[in-house]
Amino acid sequence: MNKPGEIRVLVLGLIRDGDRIFVSEGYDSVKQDKFYRALGGGVDFGETSRDALKREFQEEIQADLTNIRYLGCIENLFTFNGRQGHEIIQLYQCDFADPKFYQLNSLMFYESINHHHKALWIDISRFKSGELRLVPEIFFEYL
Repeated sequence: MNKPGEIRVLVLGLIRDGDRIFVSEGYDSVKQDKFYRALGGGVDFGETSRDALKREFQEEIQADLTNIRYLGCIENLFTFNGRQGHEIIQLYQCDFADPKFYQLNSLMFYESINHHHKALWIDISRFKSGELRLVPEIFFEYL
């Protein structure tokens, strides 16, 4: 999470396989609400968003990406765990280079020692019906 008053630059990778997308599960303890977001992370100073996308997938789930295509830029204003957030998201569509990732039900990955997340394939219809929450909501325009 960024410092108060800071705008964070992120990169996210939209990986789609038919009617499902690969997302990570998050939880807001203040709202007591589970949500889902495409995988990715922060863009470091001096790094292109495309390079950051490849690095984040490599660091988090040891996955190489292929067919990387820029989709657009999303500005996201939100509240998470009671704190205001502001993100500029560079969004890419991409595929896993290794077909084994398409066979997975889910996997656990670690951003740090205390922060672990679950990544999984979820049918897009579960988000569109409102059963599950996909963030940011403007993401639907790219599905």
